[in-house]
Amino acid sequence: MSEHGTPVTTVEELEAIVGEPTAAARDKTRPALHPLDAEWIAASPLVFVATSDETGALDVSPKGDPDRVALVLDERTLLLPERPGNRRVDGYRNVLRNPHVGLIFVVPGRGDTLRVNGRATIVRDHPGFAELEVRGHVAPLGLLVEVDEVFHHCSKAFLRSNTWKPETWRPETVVRRAVIAKTLERPDESLAQLDAYYGESYAAKLYG
Repeated sequence: MSEHGTPVTTVEELEAIVGEPTAAARDKTRPALHPLDAEWIAASPLVFVATSDETGALDVSPKGDPDRVALVLDERTLLLPERPGNRRVDGYRNVLRNPHVGLIFVVPGRGDTLRVNGRATIVRDHPGFAELEVRGHVAPLGLLVEVDEVFHHCSKAFLRSNTWKPETWRPETVVRRAVIAKTLERPDESLAQLDAYYGESYAAKLYG
């Protein structure tokens, strides 16, 4: 065994360690959204969107809105709006080169999550953007996702991490956002400038 551990290199070796999935876990993948999935998405203000370019370079981006973060158009189609950000659009660049996406929808307070895998197209001027208007902001573009598979994740990760238990939260154990920006991203700006930038006015600029 090396200092980095022993590599696992075959499916057989992997299965010998973790075991076989139960029939319920193995067979839970579905090719379309059930009405219960649509209800979940309608209640989800947060989704993590995973993309990859044709070389395998990855991006995972959180997307959020106050109420729902996506619109269910039918059992095989979702619409996710774009909001003002840093304009890197790494995920969109990936989609132009490889349409496959993975989505995890989160409902605050719930340990279980909904996983949707599919193929995305970048669209503009979609009529569904009007239904997703927030604070006067209608998305200029977004992702139209054709669903390939859907399944629910159990709550073990959130239970183990105590994510939804405020008494376990320790935000003060890491330096504030301004310090991170000063150290890693914006060294020419003062901490006072960055504290002001990431202060109360930051939330006021979320949609414009």
